[in-house]
Amino acid sequence: MELYDYEKKHIEYLRSHIGECTLFLKRDSSFPLNAPCRIAAYGNGVRKTVKGGTGSGEVNSRYFINVEKGLEDAGFEITSRDWLNSYDKVYTEARKSFVKQIKKVARQRHTLALVYGMGKIMPEPEYDLPLDADGDAAIYVLSRISGEGSDRQFIKGDILLSETERRDILYLNSKFEKFMLVLNVGGVIDLSELGDVKNILLLSQLGVETGYALADILLGKIYPSGKLTTSWAEPCSYSHLDFGNKDDTRYKEGIYVGYRYFDVMGIEPLYPFGFGLGYTDFQINNTVVTAEKTEIHIKATVLNIGNYKGKEVVQAYISAPNGNLDKPRCELCAFKKTKELSPLESDFAELKFDLRDMCSYDEKREAYVLEKGEYILYIGSSLKNKSPVAKLNLDGDVFVFKVKNLCGPYDFKDFAPKNIERAAVKDKIPVINISASDFYEKSADYHKEEITEENVKALSDNELAHLIVGYFNPKGGILSIIGNASSKVAGAAGETTSLLMDKDILPVIMADGPSGVRVSRQFYRDTKGNAHPIGQGGIPESVMEFLAKPLQKLLNAFVGKNKPPRGAKIEEQYATAFPIGTALAQSWNLDFLYECGNIIGEEMRLFNVNLWLAPALNIHRSIQCGRNYEYYSEDPFLSGKVAAAITRGVQSHSGCGVTIKHYAANNQETNRYGSNSIVSERAMREIYLKGFAICIKESNPMSIMTSYNLLNGIHTSEHKGIMRGFLREELDYNGVIMTDWIVNGSMMADKHDKHPRPTPYKIAAAGGDLVMPGCKGDVKSILKGLNKGELTRAQVQKNASRVYKMTKTLNKR
Repeated sequence: MELYDYEKKHIEYLRSHIGECTLFLKRDSSFPLNAPCRIAAYGNGVRKTVKGGTGSGEVNSRYFINVEKGLEDAGFEITSRDWLNSYDKVYTEARKSFVKQIKKVARQRHTLALVYGMGKIMPEPEYDLPLDADGDAAIYVLSRISGEGSDRQFIKGDILLSETERRDILYLNSKFEKFMLVLNVGGVIDLSELGDVKNILLLSQLGVETGYALADILLGKIYPSGKLTTSWAEPCSYSHLDFGNKDDTRYKEGIYVGYRYFDVMGIEPLYPFGFGLGYTDFQINNTVVTAEKTEIHIKATVLNIGNYKGKEVVQAYISAPNGNLDKPRCELCAFKKTKELSPLESDFAELKFDLRDMCSYDEKREAYVLEKGEYILYIGSSLKNKSPVAKLNLDGDVFVFKVKNLCGPYDFKDFAPKNIERAAVKDKIPVINISASDFYEKSADYHKEEITEENVKALSDNELAHLIVGYFNPKGGILSIIGNASSKVAGAAGETTSLLMDKDILPVIMADGPSGVRVSRQFYRDTKGNAHPIGQGGIPESVMEFLAKPLQKLLNAFVGKNKPPRGAKIEEQYATAFPIGTALAQSWNLDFLYECGNIIGEEMRLFNVNLWLAPALNIHRSIQCGRNYEYYSEDPFLSGKVAAAITRGVQSHSGCGVTIKHYAANNQETNRYGSNSIVSERAMREIYLKGFAICIKESNPMSIMTSYNLLNGIHTSEHKGIMRGFLREELDYNGVIMTDWIVNGSMMADKHDKHPRPTPYKIAAAGGDLVMPGCKGDVKSILKGLNKGELTRAQVQKNASRVYKMTKTLNKR
């Protein structure tokens, strides 16, 4: 297998840095191993290692290294092959029954099996296989896959361990002196019954060379240096959340999401936010805090006190005073990862943040405010392991930003904890006085003029309609469902119109993410220059087994007939499969994340892709969300910083842009096309919009994708408040706002849905610039809205102007 130079370079970079995305939840001195040895490898993830989640995040890399291959190539002798062979038989039979049941239920619901089965998880089967292999060490690789279209469940074999898994892990832990539980998972699983396990590695799902990464960690060639971006708590800790309701989901917890909730309720997670162990240990000391008006500067010394190399993440948290508003006990406000430190080597970490960014939202006063009082600043290596280092004494209330409530009505009162006791500060720490007069008050301008490009004014209504609707294949819309709706780049997700090329308006080609650029591995071009995938036609592997043979033939007729015509030139475009979003965020390393974005930008240019449909930065509201693996964290500050770093990397390349998504409050997959997220104004602004705001301010992403769900009764793609009000007028965002891949029709609709699907002309009227992936019906809807006077030509011109500007910017290479 001969790799192209770009593949070698990108994969080598990731392999050398991949330890940044991993962490130990528990460890003793058994590892790293001195050399490859005889190893007993058990668990569903040894052969069926998961590189990433299903759906839009699937990446068609040239190859994938599972754990078995990774161990073999590193020189290990696997002694448990009889068990692995027996497990394969158990799994195969269980999978056949699972797929058969999916198809049966799909028929009963009169829908496509590929739609109903999207993201569905087969619970790990129970079995009784002997664990009789010996060896110098043992591992148990526990894998879980999840994905777009379905949510996870609190059942055995999914979030909960199966009886078999629990039994086998505990037995192996007692049998072998050197034993490691390896978690090849995309989200939180219940570890509450595994307290005796000596070593637990959160390997996560690391893309193309996941198996090599584990072998390197076992041998100490690389070391884990990541930190959790989501709290790992027992399942009962999430019982307060309203989740998975088909029609209306009420976010009654308000701003108390993840660690904010656990902290005020006194719930001790198994593994707290920001926690993570490597092969070594660190001390953080000699902290100095200073203030330059509203900007807070922190300097600290980090010393490696262990016996191995490593990196530490210095984390800063702030505790705000309770005034008129209830507030969390503390929130993340800054972080910095050190360089690699050898034993007894130290590094000087410098962090900074603006106190204005830690304001709260007051719905009654319609403003972001900092309330008078004492703000306690903490420094540490995790939420739990932190110490107070300074008191910031603000001498008066500050209105940081005066705005308007925009998100719409909700029918409940947010959860408010009673009698919050803030941690007592016993040590004497410096007091820094902050003057309210150093803050300037800002007010949003809700009367901004939107620019209309002169070249757009001359377009006819029909031309305008096509410009704000994605280019569509007149043969049909099935390809749109599976994310293969581009004629220019095989396997790309979509593109803007090609009908205006005579007016020098070139199409923008879009490819899915967020674990790399998703395009077909091989393709050919027809006499018109259109690209056709070869093989499975760009269909995601996770849905192939749900397709009936007649439908497979039909799809092949659309996407390339599996085999190219005689004499056709076969071209290749092998993309790099990156670690999943959560794993990337677990690095807490903005320089590394920028470089990941830079690599993605390089591959976009190679494949002639203009717009990457990522990063995805929705909040880990519940561990049940099937798409959490794509998302970064339960904390909006961290999510925004991660997305901004990746965005800057991608957009450092001329002609390459990103699409941050899914905007907004997209936190479950259950009935994702018709689910209504009911959220308070404060929770929206402090939790679900904050990360998007940070990313926009720090990196100016080329575009934003709205989510499928509704927000307080209005589809996000039709919601003037969060599109025009928040993005355009409060944040001064001038990029393109596009929809997610809206597919209307009987095969996607449910007659029992409470809420209707979005309407293209209403999207345009609300300020949505681009309806994707596009179909004839979308164009007709735009024209109908114009004819009926429910959509103005002036508004269409404004939307089209932003699309026009994007096409000009991204086609400059």
